Amino acid sequence: MKQRADFIVYWGGNPAECHPRHFTKYTIMQKSKFLPRGRKDRTMVLVDIRETKSAKAADIFLQVRPGKDFELITILRALIKDQPVGDAQIEETGMTREGLNDLVHRMKSAKFGCFFFGMGLSMTRGKHMNSAALLTLAAEMNAFTKFVAMPMRGHGNVTGADVIMRWQTGYPFGITFNRGYPRYNPGEFSTVDVLVRGDCDAAFIIGADPGATMPQPAIDHLKRIPTICLDPHITHTSKLARVHITTAPQGIAAPGTAYRMDELPLPLKPALKSPYPSDEEVVRRINQAISEKPFWLPDGSQPQMIECQV
Repeated sequence: MKQRADFIVYWGGNPAECHPRHFTKYTIMQKSKFLPRGRKDRTMVLVDIRETKSAKAADIFLQVRPGKDFELITILRALIKDQPVGDAQIEETGMTREGLNDLVHRMKSAKFGCFFFGMGLSMTRGKHMNSAALLTLAAEMNAFTKFVAMPMRGHGNVTGADVIMRWQTGYPFGITFNRGYPRYNPGEFSTVDVLVRGDCDAAFIIGADPGATMPQPAIDHLKRIPTICLDPHITHTSKLARVHITTAPQGIAAPGTAYRMDELPLPLKPALKSPYPSDEEVVRRINQAISEKPFWLPDGSQPQMIECQV
């Protein structure tokens, strides 16, 4: 049987409403060899800017001030190493020294701890720096006990996309291939940043709905440029796209492999038949059509072949 965490922190997420099966299937309710009493053997902490329905399930609720996640994580990193931290710095985050000292004590006393962080941390002020700080905190906690960190993913096979990109390029997201090789830099090459800056002149959306989740400047840019959307349903993105190709629902009418948030691959067999092609088939056809077209230059001219004799 797997060892399960006895100290769980949800940071910037609302699993009770956004991931309703997470409590019962994976975290606080599950019984195991090392935690036979399930919920009674665990401590759950929720860190968020407001009290959500998830707070009712938490043993400790820490209400951090908006935009102060990075500062709070940095203070925790200092406290676990017994470094001095001023009272004014703690008060700026909306916390108290007694509350943070109690949290640090509980973290160090845990046998196995886990940070689950959501978009409330990764998509607010600081963005990827917040995520990097929390990952560093988890790594530094391993000097005292076992600790891990895991993002709370959204809909679709987001984890699968990250896993595939990681083993192919060494990077999970925020990658550009415009120089012929992968370059990684969150905040510069991630989708939101590219769209907000207006760096791209076309978009190809597969199995996602950025029109419903991304900032308004990014959505406005999707409206301005040629956007192609592959989705089984009509979404906010498909409504603003110039081309919407209806595809078979993955895992229901199209086979494939989906990844759980803990990166466990799940082969999916179709239960129903669909008259629509799968995403893979559409992309394959597009690649084939592109390969059959002659190479052209941006000015519309054909490249000239030059023979060189050596």
